[in-house]
Amino acid sequence: MIILSLGSNLPSKFGDRFENLICAISFLEKGGAKIIKKSSFFETPSYPDKTNPKYINIIISINANLSVLELIQLIISTEEKFERKRIKKNEPRTCDIDIIDFKKEILNFKYKKSDFSIPHIELSKRNFVLYPIKEILPDWKHPKTKESVDSLIQKLSDEDRKSILKIRKNWYNL
Repeated sequence: MIILSLGSNLPSKFGDRFENLICAISFLEKGGAKIIKKSSFFETPSYPDKTNPKYINIIISINANLSVLELIQLIISTEEKFERKRIKKNEPRTCDIDIIDFKKEILNFKYKKSDFSIPHIELSKRNFVLYPIKEILPDWKHPKTKESVDSLIQKLSDEDRKSILKIRKNWYNL
């Protein structure tokens, strides 16, 4: 099983933040990803600059007959459809897709001058990753540390635990 985190805090030619994520999932499916589960939408403040627009985030679990490099190529091509620019770290974006867990493997490598760590190196600190994972995969454990998702959530700061909002948005009306 593969877990991906998707986020958006800017509109695009495809629509608003929600529509961006729905459209990105569709592009991933066309590229060979079979969606197993989708979390609810979650809204969080932008990081580190909270004055930027808030993010809408979602977690999906997928199956795919893709190598990790093929999956990265699919992710990058999907982000490029949203005209994603990688100029400044943590800047607002129309579409951001991260590999959180790739079949429980622990991988570190370089691809096109970018460093990749799987599982995602910051996942333990991200409320917008942990809460959606808990929703769809309550028994999930961090591939590297073997910590449960509940344990990781407990380690979040009070601010991080309070600054996330689950948004009930009907997938079929978008």
